[in-house]
Amino acid sequence: MAEEEDQRRFMREAIALARESVAAGGGPFGAVVVRAGVVVGRGGNRVTPDTDPTAHAEVVAIRDACRTLGSFSLEGCALYVNCEPCPMCLAAAYWARLERIYHAATRHDAAAAGFDDALIYQEVCLPAAQRRLPMVQLLPEEAMAAFAAWSALPDRVDY
Repeated sequence: MAEEEDQRRFMREAIALARESVAAGGGPFGAVVVRAGVVVGRGGNRVTPDTDPTAHAEVVAIRDACRTLGSFSLEGCALYVNCEPCPMCLAAAYWARLERIYHAATRHDAAAAGFDDALIYQEVCLPAAQRRLPMVQLLPEEAMAAFAAWSALPDRVDY
């Protein structure tokens, strides 16, 4: 029962951050990252205040948690967000190695409020040649030099 109450408390904090975001001119999204019962990262939507289309609440909270913990890996952490993550934020959660995501509203609720990411979900499933956003490959052989340099590093930090 205590764990469930903690989960509700963390979700309420994410919801409060969403409301604060709206009041500050951002979108209605808030997120917290939690490790071992402690909030280690917080974020509200900063897309319009920062003129940054990647400044979604989840990304802001993930960045904050990584700074707090001094690591790019958030293994053992959970993300609480007031709405189901968009494809970009879901990808960020995977890259950060989050253990679990808790959300309140769904992406369909967000779409009803004008935040529709259905097109992105559809597009990522298509072969590159069929997507609306053209992808053109240039200089693949030259690009391999950076990968070769990375592979040759004896002290690289794999992620």
